[in-house]
Amino acid sequence: MIKVGIIGGSGLDNPDILKAPREVSATTPYGDPSSPLTCGAIGGVEVAILARHGRGHTIPPTRVNFRANLWALREQGCTHILAATAVGSLRQEIAPGHLVFPSQFIDHTRRRETTFFDGDTVVHTSMSEPFCPELRTLLAAQAAELGFVHHPGKTVITIEGPRFSTRAESHMFRGWGADVINMSTVPEVTLARELKLHYAATAMSTDYDCWHDEEAPVTFEMVMATMKKNADKVIRLFVAVIPRIEAYDDVCAR
Repeated sequence: MIKVGIIGGSGLDNPDILKAPREVSATTPYGDPSSPLTCGAIGGVEVAILARHGRGHTIPPTRVNFRANLWALREQGCTHILAATAVGSLRQEIAPGHLVFPSQFIDHTRRRETTFFDGDTVVHTSMSEPFCPELRTLLAAQAAELGFVHHPGKTVITIEGPRFSTRAESHMFRGWGADVINMSTVPEVTLARELKLHYAATAMSTDYDCWHDEEAPVTFEMVMATMKKNADKVIRLFVAVIPRIEAYDDVCAR
């Protein structure tokens, strides 16, 4: 039996998308998660929703307790994680409003707790396929059915934040092969892997970072405005794809 955890914000924690919603408070060995969990069902599948940056977006990227967030969802029985995230585009063809389904990441963070195994036990977790291939396939197929412009198989680079990149950094990240940039995917995805959870990210392009000479440099206001305008896409995608996860022949080795 599966249970889907949703990590995000911008309307995703709206209990109206759930059947029989209820709020669940959680504590973990790593502290409190970013928000209480909103639990219920979508299409007959049990779901738990968590606001990564807190309700009201009050927690900056570096202070997000990623370990508590993933632990709380796992303790609630979640087997699959659908994560929503805003990203800046580092490629001309990924325009604001497009969806991106990353298959790889580059970690450019510096100050985060990146593993559950920081005691006496040393565990080396494979990261050749950090994002669940099965979930990525389902999400891309559903996005196509809904008519959403999307880009599968891309690379996301996660920076520490909360500041945005300089123009020199933006061009450097492009040279490294990154396609989109954000402040939240790492270590969320790596921690999910350590807990053997199926994890996939749905990234919404909100801007062109600052590398694009013909576009205005990114601002927080720009990111939030585009997210609010297009958050319905992610909600529609998740509501449509979650019932398909339960029926899918999931052979992902996690």
